[in-house]
Amino acid sequence: MRPILMKGHERPLTFLKYNREGDLLFSCAKDHTPTVWFADNGERLGTYRGHNGAVWCCDVSRDSRLLITGSADQTVKLWNVQTGAQLYTFNFDSPARAVDFSVGDKLAVITTDPFMELPSAIHSGESVLVLKGPQGRINRAVWGPLNRTIISAGEDAVIRIWDAETGKLLKESDQEVGHKKTITSLTKSADGSHFLTGSLDKSAKLWDTRTLTLIKTYVTERPVNAVAMSPLLDHVVLGGGQDASAVTTTDHRAGKFEAKFYDKILQEEIGGVKGHFGPINALAFNPDGKSFSSGGEDGYVRLHHFDPDYFNIKI
Repeated sequence: MRPILMKGHERPLTFLKYNREGDLLFSCAKDHTPTVWFADNGERLGTYRGHNGAVWCCDVSRDSRLLITGSADQTVKLWNVQTGAQLYTFNFDSPARAVDFSVGDKLAVITTDPFMELPSAIHSGESVLVLKGPQGRINRAVWGPLNRTIISAGEDAVIRIWDAETGKLLKESDQEVGHKKTITSLTKSADGSHFLTGSLDKSAKLWDTRTLTLIKTYVTERPVNAVAMSPLLDHVVLGGGQDASAVTTTDHRAGKFEAKFYDKILQEEIGGVKGHFGPINALAFNPDGKSFSSGGEDGYVRLHHFDPDYFNIKI
């Protein structure tokens, strides 16, 4: 399984997202310019120019026509995927962190960071609904089933489920079984029935979307910055490394930052893919489950098409 190395970003990667068909891969990085690539051969198709700060997150509409990006420049932008044209800019008073289209693409949930005196907040569209968030940053917010709820997670390590219409807090994850440190990443299963969170407490956890019950925990040796779930097999992938602040010392492990694969049910590690020269900040599975990509602090996107043996892994 030789990875395809995709070099187009000058700065560390922050987020990766495939479109629904799985033929396009969108990447966000700290270099202000989201990029779109062909997902089969890693060829760069184009970039979306207009942000003036690190781009933290993106999402693409179901028909692959619209791209939404959230940036540290305090804006969220809507783009025409095909032409790269800016269609709309949402302006906020603090950096925008997470973006996620609702089912039907009529609404987007956007989170903004705490900034100066402002607390963190969750926005549904421009001002359909604004939830004053908890202490600390909200790193991820996604829509729950049928757009009825919004699931958020972040620095205070608590996962919260909010009513998307009223903004009422419905559920919080149990402190006993929940994460102990900042939650960095959150991804939903293909059918939306469960979701996976990754945290700096060196673990990832699988949760039931409706009841917020903990289903599984995957333990690893270093902080988890990114998580992904295979839509095809019962596999979860964890990526991470040390905190960005501790990266100054490149040690003998150069090139050894690996994406670790776990059996979703048995919670056991089944393999790893090495290669990045810095922590892995982003992971995404192709919707067909036959390839995955990782984005690193090293500015590279690595695209991996699985060998036939991968589909026969037995434990």
